[in-house]
Amino acid sequence: MYAIVDIETTGGKFNEEAITEIAIYRFNKSQITDQFISMVKPDRTIEPYVVGLTGINNKMLINSPKFFEIAKRIIEITSDCILVAHNAEFDYRMLRTEFNRLGYDFKRKSLCTVQLSKELIPNLKSYKLGRLVRSLGIPISNRHRAQGDALATLKLFELLIQKDKKKIILNSLIKELYKNKTNIRSKHIKIIDQVPSDTGVYYIYDKSSIIYIRKTKNLKKSVTTCLTSKSSKAIKIQKQIDKISYDQTGSELLALLKEQQEIKENQPKLNFKYRLYSIGIRLKKNNNGYNTLNIEQIKTGEKYLFAFKNKITAINQLNIWIKDYNLCKNLTSISNTTITSVQDSFKKCKGHCCCKEDLNIYNKKLQEMIENLKFIPSTFIMIDKGRNVNEKSFVLIENQLIKGYGYYDLNYQIKSLKKIKNRMVKIDHNQDVKSIIYSYIKSNKYQEIIQL
Repeated sequence: MYAIVDIETTGGKFNEEAITEIAIYRFNKSQITDQFISMVKPDRTIEPYVVGLTGINNKMLINSPKFFEIAKRIIEITSDCILVAHNAEFDYRMLRTEFNRLGYDFKRKSLCTVQLSKELIPNLKSYKLGRLVRSLGIPISNRHRAQGDALATLKLFELLIQKDKKKIILNSLIKELYKNKTNIRSKHIKIIDQVPSDTGVYYIYDKSSIIYIRKTKNLKKSVTTCLTSKSSKAIKIQKQIDKISYDQTGSELLALLKEQQEIKENQPKLNFKYRLYSIGIRLKKNNNGYNTLNIEQIKTGEKYLFAFKNKITAINQLNIWIKDYNLCKNLTSISNTTITSVQDSFKKCKGHCCCKEDLNIYNKKLQEMIENLKFIPSTFIMIDKGRNVNEKSFVLIENQLIKGYGYYDLNYQIKSLKKIKNRMVKIDHNQDVKSIIYSYIKSNKYQEIIQL
């Protein structure tokens, strides 16, 4: 017998959260035999980001029962059951936490549909509940509410049971979490408690150096996942961690800039990805004097027009440039093996594949494209949100080069280069930071640009 569970909470410090909503379906592999759904009045305030996610606020729970009033019903409906949940460690931990506050040691075996899905349906893009069930054609409604998520988890579990014909995988993943996880939580709980739920960068140390750096929109969530996950990288971190520090940035842009700069400076051994943008497009002259566009792995010391996260993105962009500027595909690294260009077959090519188009005219078209890739204006600051309501963050670009970032108080003006540089943290201009800034400008993610 199984008890399919989903829980919503107040959010907050690790192990200080409280349950706000719970849904449990008792399930015998073929049908629901019992169910329990209830809002729960917590003894603490719901975090604002949780209100935004679930829509549950404190006013909605004023007349709801407190946990001690529904505790007996939860024990009854889950008796002789294996708890099943999507990210079972979280839901089971919350139940044990609430029962511990009542002086009752709540113990059940558990099964996580995230782990089961990864075993039975490998290589999916995402195993988050919403994306996973939609990719499998399972309907889901009332997302981030206990009843809707529990029903979707039940339908997912039904499918997984069917896929695990011999039940070998399913049985191997059933765990008594309270035996396996207590030591890990007691070791890391103080580390998780000190981290806020803000945007920033965190640094994990062993006893001698930084071993891992990561930027995140939510420091607490990311650190909690890092210290409780069973991924191969997370396990390595859990075994080696001695302490953690973090920097709040307010702005995700500054978090990105800090992450890439400090990974390159510190070379942490558990940061496998050294470059954010590892593929570049470089301008080269061929033997006839025509400028060509070449996609390649970025090399130290070489100059690139633009950098990309992968080769597919670079090829897509290069094809856009070929179309927009009427360039020849044969004068790029994505050319085909024929002498005549693709454009020539559509009577668009000017003949430069065979050196019929004037060399200067063709190279001038390429130069026009290069000019359009430059920042306009060439010297400016990009303004974004700060770490609190009283400040803003900025990034300085001077003569097309990214110089650094910093913060300023809203009560003061910093439009002079001298004041900006005095407050600025310097960073290296490279293809990574250039691509980050360019993408932020293109997608209008910043708050303001001030020309200097």
